[in-house]
Amino acid sequence: MTPIRLSESEMRFMKMIWNRQPVHSSVLVALCEEQFGWKKSTTYTMLKRLELKGAVKNENTIVKALADEDDVRSKESDRFVTEQFDGSLPKFIAAFLGDKKITDAEAEELKRLIDSYVED
Repeated sequence: MTPIRLSESEMRFMKMIWNRQPVHSSVLVALCEEQFGWKKSTTYTMLKRLELKGAVKNENTIVKALADEDDVRSKESDRFVTEQFDGSLPKFIAAFLGDKKITDAEAEELKRLIDSYVED
């Protein structure tokens, strides 16, 4: 299956769906007007676009996500690191941290996370 690429506005809209699904499309219209200032037609255009991408299903005005949130985030993160940092996770982490300092607890948590992904 081809990874689903989402624009920033599509990702914000998908977060809304992921957090509320299954959700009635009229509820999405109201939420999008309130949170994004979108007109009804904009919300339905976005729904249609996401349906064409295979990210959502709108059946009988009930919207459900077909794309898994963790999968979309993982693929998008991988794409970002590949495009912006030549696929180098260390370069990404160095850029992300910049001049920031992390606590000992955060460092230990990161070490445990990295250790869990180390190839044997």
